[in-house]
Amino acid sequence: MSSPDVPLKRVRCPACGGPSVYAPSNPYRPFCGERCKNLDLGAWASERFSLPEHEINSDPDFEKS
Repeated sequence: MSSPDVPLKRVRCPACGGPSVYAPSNPYRPFCGERCKNLDLGAWASERFSLPEHEINSDPDFEKS
């Protein structure tokens, strides 16, 4: 538990950019609320968060096997 003289830590919500309380009192942290957390989960589940593959296959027979 945080003591009354310690201010709550506020961070930027990764989904909407708004303020979010980063403390046990916010069950959706680091998100500001349930909506932003669910939007992020949906994007992850639909594979919108992916990195392009930059490594080119160096084995010419890879596709043949």
